[in-house]
Amino acid sequence: MFQRKPRRFRRRTNGRGHTSHGNGHGRTNSFSNGQSRNNFRPTQSAEKLLEKYNALAKEAMSSGDKTLCENYLQHADHFTRIIEDKNKNREQFKNNTTNKTSLSDQSPTVSDDNKQDDIKSKE
Repeated sequence: MFQRKPRRFRRRTNGRGHTSHGNGHGRTNSFSNGQSRNNFRPTQSAEKLLEKYNALAKEAMSSGDKTLCENYLQHADHFTRIIEDKNKNREQFKNNTTNKTSLSDQSPTVSDDNKQDDIKSKE
């Protein structure tokens, strides 16, 4: 398909010691140590972020910045939708587990009745 043209010149180091660290890569990734990028700020829940953006929108409106207020309200609306989806999924999961447990509770009684009928028919 598409091939790169080979480089004519080698990269020059300009006297700077560009040495590899023995891992096969010339550059190390500072985020490869298993930690997240922002170690100082934990992620917040959707509910907390909704409150935050509603408060920021209220503050922006009181200062007279309607554009910034609308921006914050759009963020708040986004988190409202996330919370609604999370609650809907929680309800569906709760209903599914309730249905599964009620079905599993009914199954042994049906098979027990069948066993008793088999026993009576053999006698």
